[in-house]
Amino acid sequence: MDTLKIIKKYYKENSDLYNLLILHSQAVTKKALEIAKNVPKLKPDLKYIKEAAMLHDIGIFLTNAPELDCFGEKSYICHGYLGREVLEKEGLLRHALVCERHTGIGISVDDIKKEKLPLPLRDMLPVSVEEKIICLADKFFSKNKTGLVKEKSLDEIRSSHQKFGEEKVAAFNKLLREFEIKEDIL
Repeated sequence: MDTLKIIKKYYKENSDLYNLLILHSQAVTKKALEIAKNVPKLKPDLKYIKEAAMLHDIGIFLTNAPELDCFGEKSYICHGYLGREVLEKEGLLRHALVCERHTGIGISVDDIKKEKLPLPLRDMLPVSVEEKIICLADKFFSKNKTGLVKEKSLDEIRSSHQKFGEEKVAAFNKLLREFEIKEDIL
């Protein structure tokens, strides 16, 4: 599968947004493959991870995030389910789920109700090994233009999730344990 060909259908090649998406997606892909190779006993599908990680944020162009050069109509939190819709139209149903399920440490129906999020009322939590790996890898990188490929520390990630509650930090820590990521190997 040519993921760049798919991205180029929706993003103007070499535009600021295209470059931001590509750099971020490449960093997440590299990290996801590192995590996957750390747990061969879980038999993660490396080809699928490589493809889905490159496409996980394809929906950002439909959101309103001017700091990222996104001038769509929806709130940024919507980029996951919007990306799912884009990839479903491409016939990539399994890849589409990664788009929807990678945001935060996943978003539950309870989160949507409690926070009054502008999202469809359904669980958007990573389920498969590959979805969890990509979700985790994504946490290590922001789309901040100045720190696009700078890997965050575990403490920085925990701190950024703290504002969403202790259960989100606990979910992050659970993923670290599931994929055997130790504090001292980063």
